[in-house]
Amino acid sequence: MSEKVSLKDKFYGCIAGAHVGAAMGAPVQGRSWQEIDAEHGVLAGLLPYENGWMREAGTTESGVERQKLLIAAITERRDRVTAEDVRAVWVRELQPPAIAKQMEPYDAGLLAVAGSGIPARDLGKYCDYAGLNSFSGWCHPVGLINAGDVKNAIRDAFELGQLYQASRSYGVKWSGVTAAAVAAATKPGATIDTVIADLFTFCDYSDVGAQIDGYKYGYLRDNVIAELDSGLKRTANCTDFRELREAFDRTYHGCGVPYGNSFSNEVVTKAICIVRMVKADVHDAIIAGANMGRDTVSVTALAAGISGAISGASSLPEQLVNQVDRASALNDYSFTQRTIREQADGLYAAFQARLQTINNLVEEMLV
Repeated sequence: MSEKVSLKDKFYGCIAGAHVGAAMGAPVQGRSWQEIDAEHGVLAGLLPYENGWMREAGTTESGVERQKLLIAAITERRDRVTAEDVRAVWVRELQPPAIAKQMEPYDAGLLAVAGSGIPARDLGKYCDYAGLNSFSGWCHPVGLINAGDVKNAIRDAFELGQLYQASRSYGVKWSGVTAAAVAAATKPGATIDTVIADLFTFCDYSDVGAQIDGYKYGYLRDNVIAELDSGLKRTANCTDFRELREAFDRTYHGCGVPYGNSFSNEVVTKAICIVRMVKADVHDAIIAGANMGRDTVSVTALAAGISGAISGASSLPEQLVNQVDRASALNDYSFTQRTIREQADGLYAAFQARLQTINNLVEEMLV
């Protein structure tokens, strides 16, 4: 099926999957799957919910706001972006009242430091949560602007991840996995099996060939592939989300610390296992992620976004996208009310501009 999907639809499927997935998971964020099961049976629709304020069904949350800011930076530059590019968008666009209503407390802290003028890649040193999925859960656009270019997707994820975490953190290295998965998914004819093969090839970080702050990527090598491989093997025979969540309960049950269910290794591993189980069907990925329990927002956004980058948006009901767009239009605290289609098309236009620049250079150098 994936060989018939246009690249433009892969971009749209990725962003639509991420935003609808986040909205589906938001009302049950942080709850156990047992609680979700008892109240909803199978959660399969967008619901209103209260989180600081009463939110319309389809309202997204802080992770999508971070992604929207990243999309804006890429769309404006029409190319790959640096941490300084993204920081400039933060400082220009984010307002404290909206941050207080829409984002996490550490976002406000990072913005305050961002305004001081220190190097953007130093900002993550001032975040208390080195392994959190604040970037690894939402860096889909990094994979899209690097469509098909897995190595540069990883490089950019390591650069931009330092807005949120210190360079040596496992939050940064799992951001590389997310960006690599999306970039690999956009290749013509990609399947979840080819995506996983690319992750195993590139995400031991021994063959990236660049440096961050003078350190080779090899220092980040420890345990990423081992953990991903373990999760894939543990869930190889799971046929629905009920089996999947029970299989993961034996490994991921951290609690008692802030954001204890939202660390990068857990969220990214679960998402990739969901994509494999549902064979990159976006709607099935959303249902599975929303009913997994724990960090339902990030897991669902990742699983559906990667699925959309492989398969496009054909399996995603249009009414769900329309409801998320409607909720965004009603959300005065959101950074932007641009529709999902407008954001995806902006990213696609940026990629086309980048590709044209590369093609022009090739033509010039081969004269």
